[in-house]
Amino acid sequence: MVVDPEVPPEVSGLLRANAALLSRIRAGWVPPAVVLPPRRRSPSSAMLLVATPVMIALMAVLLASPFPAAGFALLGTYVFIVLVKIASMNELPEDERPQERGVYEQARWYDGRYLLAEDFDPEAALVLARAQRAIGSVLRTHVNAEGLLDDARNAVMLPAQEWEIARLLAKLSALRGEHKELLARGIAPEVVAVIEPLERALTESEAAVVARVEALERYAGHVAEAERAYHARGQIEELRARLPRYEELLAESGADAMAVPEIERLAQDADLLERTLRRSVESAHEAFRYLER
Repeated sequence: MVVDPEVPPEVSGLLRANAALLSRIRAGWVPPAVVLPPRRRSPSSAMLLVATPVMIALMAVLLASPFPAAGFALLGTYVFIVLVKIASMNELPEDERPQERGVYEQARWYDGRYLLAEDFDPEAALVLARAQRAIGSVLRTHVNAEGLLDDARNAVMLPAQEWEIARLLAKLSALRGEHKELLARGIAPEVVAVIEPLERALTESEAAVVARVEALERYAGHVAEAERAYHARGQIEELRARLPRYEELLAESGADAMAVPEIERLAQDADLLERTLRRSVESAHEAFRYLER
């Protein structure tokens, strides 16, 4: 399922969590309207009714006694209890609130802003899966989380790319389905000349969408290279931090002369990985700029 990234996050989460229900709604199913069931009078309500005359009499006695303040305090407390009880009687418990109706209303309001599995034919579903894998692999990387790839732009641009690709693939799937139905009914010779440009339009449109996906995959490939260099650099830095202990051990054992070339090579590897990481990040930035065209 794909949701327009401009849909509010809470609504997007609700729609994603109810994809099966959205398919039923798409097929014409309508949940029943919200009708509050008759509420049984709870024991506390009955006790409140029974206690009311007693409380009124007690308050009257207190107000007429040398302690009227106690009567006013009792009156205020009782009025507060009554108001709370009235509010609770009008509130529908959480487990009785109809979730399906809420999903239905949001689905109607945001109709056209989400796409379900049935909106894609098998060929389109495969292309969409490629795009989603590429996007997911980028967003899960440490170089993205650390801001080396401009994580803010990724967080906005990549979901927008996913939605645009999905929208085009859904439209392509619908037209391809209609085209196959037309061919299945049989085409008159006079119509063949008209059909060919339409088939070419479908083919070229699919090629254009696939080109977008391939650009995403190239970007993900550059990011993967940067991710490998990032992890390798971290490991080298960790080893460099341990060097003093190794040098101390070598000096004490009398083998330090043999270790100097190895230590220098470790430092060179760290510098090389740093340059590799920078080149990988720059390549990823170049690939990202291609996506923005």
